[in-house]
Amino acid sequence: MSALSCKQIRAFDAYAASYLGVPSIVLMENAGRGAAELLLALGVRGPVTICCGKGNNGGDGLVIARHLHLAKVPLRVLVLGKPEELSGDARVNFEICRHLRLPIECVSDPTSSQDQISSFLTDADWIVDALLGSGLTGPARPPYDRMIELINESKTRVFAVDIPSGLDADTGLPLGPAVRAAHTATFAALKKGFLDPRSQEWTGRVHLVHIGVPMMPVPEAAS
Repeated sequence: MSALSCKQIRAFDAYAASYLGVPSIVLMENAGRGAAELLLALGVRGPVTICCGKGNNGGDGLVIARHLHLAKVPLRVLVLGKPEELSGDARVNFEICRHLRLPIECVSDPTSSQDQISSFLTDADWIVDALLGSGLTGPARPPYDRMIELINESKTRVFAVDIPSGLDADTGLPLGPAVRAAHTATFAALKKGFLDPRSQEWTGRVHLVHIGVPMMPVPEAAS
């Protein structure tokens, strides 16, 4: 089974978008829908709290929220930031969820809202970690570091989107605070760091979710 480094993941994304011409929002839709289907296959019934960052990982989480909503799974979405701070495709999916009237809380400072957030996390049957993706290059900074700590403190089952937030995709080890997941849905290919057995302490069981794009040829995939 293929395993890609961070550099190769970026090359694959460029190959899918620039060479094959698959719009990035289609890739996000395929990833989020596949992850939602996996959650349903794992027996999720809710309530689910979906924690979203401002980038593409958060956008995947918003797609998951929509598909779980369609499956009538009770949920709540926590967005770590203001709506206008979300990146392009993530912002599009945020607006879709808003128009669907999904319960969304936008939180800029988890510490100031700690009691409310802790309640959302501990009262959930599952937490979806869609805070930070595989492009992380250093320890999670505020407010992400505190959110990661609150997720771990909740003791609720965690489903990580692509990679547990705070984990290094190349080494499989934490860069700082890192989410401890029971299951991880990773997209297109395994991350190189997942080949290290020590990574399982954070990833839990890893599931490969295809996003509708063939793996080969990927520039530099063999390096």
